[in-house]
Amino acid sequence: MDILAGIIGPIAGLIDKIIPDPQARDQAKLELLKLQGSQDMDTLKTQLSAIVTEAQSTDPWTSRARPSFLYVMYVLLLWAIPMGLIAATQPQLARNIAEGMNAYLNGIPDSLYTLFGTGYLGYTAARSWGKSRGDK
Repeated sequence: MDILAGIIGPIAGLIDKIIPDPQARDQAKLELLKLQGSQDMDTLKTQLSAIVTEAQSTDPWTSRARPSFLYVMYVLLLWAIPMGLIAATQPQLARNIAEGMNAYLNGIPDSLYTLFGTGYLGYTAARSWGKSRGDK
């Protein structure tokens, strides 16, 4: 039961931060509690324990994989700044770049986007849990 409390606590804390509407937040927490005894919760526990194990690994390639992937995503998002400058000076070039990037990003399978979202949320939950325990 301790690991269950260790998982639900950080997720409930994330829900508090992510969902500003009190009714929606309470509904999300209720759904989380409904998951508590289900097979979905067992799957979530397995996934989170794998994430925590990887984050605590002494192997630098394993422990830095998730943060490195997040940095790549940040760079992709920050690319909007130079694209805005290009668009201001050469609109057709900016359109061509955007069309090329859209074609590329649309070619990435949806499962990879799902993996990114799961990894991002899992990493956040694992870090919150670790910090609440006093880990650095």
